[in-house]
Amino acid sequence: MKIPIKQVVKGVAWTGAVLVGAVVVYLAASAALSAVPVAATSKAPASEQPVEAYILSNGVHTDLVVPVRSAYADWTQLVPYADTPAADSTMQFVGFGWGDKGFYLDTPTWAELKPSTAVKAMFWLGTTAMHTTFHHRPVEGPDCVRLQLSPVEYARLVAFIKGSFDFDAQGRPQHIKGHSYGQHDAFYEAKRTYNLFYTCNTWANNGLKAAGQKAALWTPFDFGIFWQYR
Repeated sequence: MKIPIKQVVKGVAWTGAVLVGAVVVYLAASAALSAVPVAATSKAPASEQPVEAYILSNGVHTDLVVPVRSAYADWTQLVPYADTPAADSTMQFVGFGWGDKGFYLDTPTWAELKPSTAVKAMFWLGTTAMHTTFHHRPVEGPDCVRLQLSPVEYARLVAFIKGSFDFDAQGRPQHIKGHSYGQHDAFYEAKRTYNLFYTCNTWANNGLKAAGQKAALWTPFDFGIFWQYR
């Protein structure tokens, strides 16, 4: 039986309207919940030496940046300099980002984004990776905020970041060899699944919550994080 053209057009129109409506609701919810602050829960006692950390954005994606070595953590035991092309041990800070593995490895620029990669990422169909980047001390600015964490807050952040790695049977991080954006970064297998409601920025925002820092109630975008610090 043939389906009337009018019915087909109507069905397509309804489908389009539903999709547009879903996008509008998602963006509206993102803006509204990103503006709702979660206050910092504590301050470092004056007697304690704080740990310097940073929130760093490239305009889309947020990293959590911490000292490579401190009295509380030596990240080279987890992500050695040797895993990066330059193996530059003069870098004093290391940034951590979590995200969809397809985006990270197959989409170095937005121009190379494939529809299949986007669909997998948005709808729980892909796998994830940790992206680590060594830095000299970041410079504060519109896309870089400095934090002062107490030892207890930093310990919680360390636990949050380490808990995002997918370790092998021997408890070692799984380095994804042959992939990097530059000379000072590396990728590792990660836990969880990226989706519309848990993005790279949601991960970073949750890390701030874990460390007792200011954060958005929920945000899939970097502006939701930085709004709380402006």
